[in-house]
Amino acid sequence: MSTVCASCFNILVFVTLQQRDPMLKRDGFEDILEERRNSSDLKYALRCYAPVLYKGVTPCKANMLKNIVLQSDQLHYVINQVSQESGEAPDIIQEEASVILEEMAHRLQISTVRFFAFALSKAFKTLFQHVCVNEEGIQRLQQAIQEHPVVLLPSHRSYMDFLLMSYILYTYDLALPVIAAGMDFMGMKFVGEMLRMSGAFFIRRSFGGDKLYWAVFSEYVKTMLRNGFAPIEFFLEGTRSRTCKSLTPKLGLLNIVIEPFFKGEVFDVNLVPVSISYERILEESLYARELLGVPKPKESTSGLLKARRILSEDYGSIHVYFGQPVSVRSLAQGKVNRSTYNLFPRHIPRKPMEETQSFVNDTAYRIVRLQEDNMVLKPWVLMASLLLQNLEGLELSVLTEQTVWLRGLALSYAAFLDWPDHAPTAKVVSSSLALHRGLACVSGGRVSLVVGEPLGPVTPEEALFNRAVSVLSCASYRNQVLHVFLRPAMLAVAMHTAASSKKNEVYNCFSFLWDMFSNDFILCPGDIVQDFEEACYLLVKTGAVQMPQQDIVMTDIGQPTLSFFNGLLEPFLQGYQVVCRYLCEEASEGLTEKQYIPAVRSFAVKLILAGNLRCYEVLSSDMQKNALAALLRMDAVRKVKVADQVTLIVNKMAVNSIDDILGGKLPTQKALLARL
Repeated sequence: MSTVCASCFNILVFVTLQQRDPMLKRDGFEDILEERRNSSDLKYALRCYAPVLYKGVTPCKANMLKNIVLQSDQLHYVINQVSQESGEAPDIIQEEASVILEEMAHRLQISTVRFFAFALSKAFKTLFQHVCVNEEGIQRLQQAIQEHPVVLLPSHRSYMDFLLMSYILYTYDLALPVIAAGMDFMGMKFVGEMLRMSGAFFIRRSFGGDKLYWAVFSEYVKTMLRNGFAPIEFFLEGTRSRTCKSLTPKLGLLNIVIEPFFKGEVFDVNLVPVSISYERILEESLYARELLGVPKPKESTSGLLKARRILSEDYGSIHVYFGQPVSVRSLAQGKVNRSTYNLFPRHIPRKPMEETQSFVNDTAYRIVRLQEDNMVLKPWVLMASLLLQNLEGLELSVLTEQTVWLRGLALSYAAFLDWPDHAPTAKVVSSSLALHRGLACVSGGRVSLVVGEPLGPVTPEEALFNRAVSVLSCASYRNQVLHVFLRPAMLAVAMHTAASSKKNEVYNCFSFLWDMFSNDFILCPGDIVQDFEEACYLLVKTGAVQMPQQDIVMTDIGQPTLSFFNGLLEPFLQGYQVVCRYLCEEASEGLTEKQYIPAVRSFAVKLILAGNLRCYEVLSSDMQKNALAALLRMDAVRKVKVADQVTLIVNKMAVNSIDDILGGKLPTQKALLARL
């Protein structure tokens, strides 16, 4: 079994693209629906299911697992601690812990798994043309499960993700994972309990300062991990990405599953990144509306039944790529001194040390980068990228020609592109337009985004909202390719912004953008120099720039590439500028954090209706939150708690400086950067 050692892990993610083949060879795929279309779903659901477990352990009954947790030394320590702090008897606290665990724990039952196997087979064959899985990844996972505890870390773009993961593992006769799920799902009548009986365990979205809840939760997860009863599955991003960009990873659960290794309770832990790529996202219009402020529908059984209409739609293909298992032991070598964990009894909870936190944070970012690298991109993501830079529409022939050009650029940057073999380009483009006919249409030989037809007269604000839904839905596909182009795109913007062609001046601008956008994109802490050099190499490689001595200059043939890259990041630049303008020109002294997003959205709507802004993506709550996070990190805005509300204190000089840099107004670039 080959897991990824520390050095190999870094190579996998950050290998210099000089050493990578443009047509980088990755595992092949098998369509698991092909067999389902040609054989009985009932036989499939009722077949013999006998997965190989970690070191041959006997499957553990749910009640036995709960007893192990409730009798653990660590939980007893916290129970006594809480008892002393609250003045309540330990028996009462023990009972509270039992109630928490009862609410949380899974109750895996093979009969429920078989029901889901049957039902999902029917649903998947209706919804999707293909569900493709890399079999070599499955073989690696099968071996990893037998050797060390396994943690599955899938990307998260749809509610379908955790159902799909269990379905695939059942198909390949692998041990079903226990899955961390939000408490929202538990409230769904019948469905919540069925999810529990198929391996889900339910946790609160936020624990606050509830010491007992955290102790029960962490001990439950660690008990499953230490004993290898089943792979543990959770989403590093914490929630579904409404934008289809990778989200900044959350570290709580990752800390928990890595801790048993640090304490010497397990020899190793294998982290398995899984990339799930949807050709068409089931929730595309729902996500766009949520980003525009429409409340998220509550998870309910009735809502699930109403969603049956999606079964009449075609959602194309899904690709699921199981990456190389990453060995925590190899990764931590030379980075974390585990001997310090021997200085204290294992059952006493301790706050992670600084070097441990740094290691976990670095690991989380690099796992998400691995997820991104193995995302399968369809032709539509390239077409969406072009259409969003031409909102007035493109001639079909021009769109086809530019898509072919962008395909070549993406492949030269080692994108994982699924382009139909031997199919004429015109057919590839027309097939993509047919699948995404709800987002784009051809009229008079011209392709443009579709705006929902109103049932009656609409106000200018309503018309703007409908247009914004269309743009944000299309942007969710463009966002899927951003990780391929991000670094050279930031360099292109830095070249445009910098006052000179000197490499150090361009680097200063690149560094500013890298820091500014580190909430919007996955930029691994400490990798700024490496990212800059990679961006330089890629633009030189494709002939867009040349680097004589210490300069970076555009070549005679580089204009189309640099222009496309500038356009790719233009919505983000404009979005952040609108936030800066609002904070400097419109924000009241007592602006609260709760008022911030509606106020910025209202300000942006006024700009668009007045014809002073054409960027609809500025209306996205995701962009507005990320812009505020960047300004807080750069000390341009501070949070101050007043009574029960959080107020935003704006340093207008700093915010104006940032606005100037984003807008390319750099007569005194060094002075502006120094002021920040």
